[in-house]
Amino acid sequence: MKKFIVIFISFLLANFAHAQDNPAIGNQVIKLSAPLHQLGDNEIRFNLASAIAGLPEFNYERFVSDNAGIGIAMAVSLEKPETMTTRSEFMPYGRIYFGDRKASGFYIEANMAMIGQREVYNDLNYSVSPPTLVPVDNKAICFGMGGAVGAKLLTRNGFVGEIYLGGGRVFGNALVEGYPRVGFSIGKRF
Repeated sequence: MKKFIVIFISFLLANFAHAQDNPAIGNQVIKLSAPLHQLGDNEIRFNLASAIAGLPEFNYERFVSDNAGIGIAMAVSLEKPETMTTRSEFMPYGRIYFGDRKASGFYIEANMAMIGQREVYNDLNYSVSPPTLVPVDNKAICFGMGGAVGAKLLTRNGFVGEIYLGGGRVFGNALVEGYPRVGFSIGKRF
């Protein structure tokens, strides 16, 4: 009799636990643990702040875990070389996230940059008499390293809003010694 009671109680407990995980309505089983919306590990963003400054930037990021991602930012200048020295940027980066949801909330970023620079101006040539204006066109491709801090907000359907601030140092024979890492981005996770 004791074996029968133990088996019966075990059977009831197993069914109770199964019923908690999968409540049934009629003959249909509803799984409560299934996510309402499955978000992916990829994200594309457009930086509105850099676009207003004349250097539109597109970002692609891949999440390697729930709190880390690697990505690439690419930008090309729309301004004239006389107005803006930075002509293009190619910037791989890595991020560590500190939020509760996957790859969201406060983060820190480390980045490297390959920056194309061009400087166009007129200079006085004193080697001839009288001194004359000579056009100067300097070009450089430089490498740099930097960092940023920011915050990312994520909606349930995968839209992303992000704001970040940082900068970096350019090494070598650069026309400009540093680069800003400033953004107000919108995008989509897929």
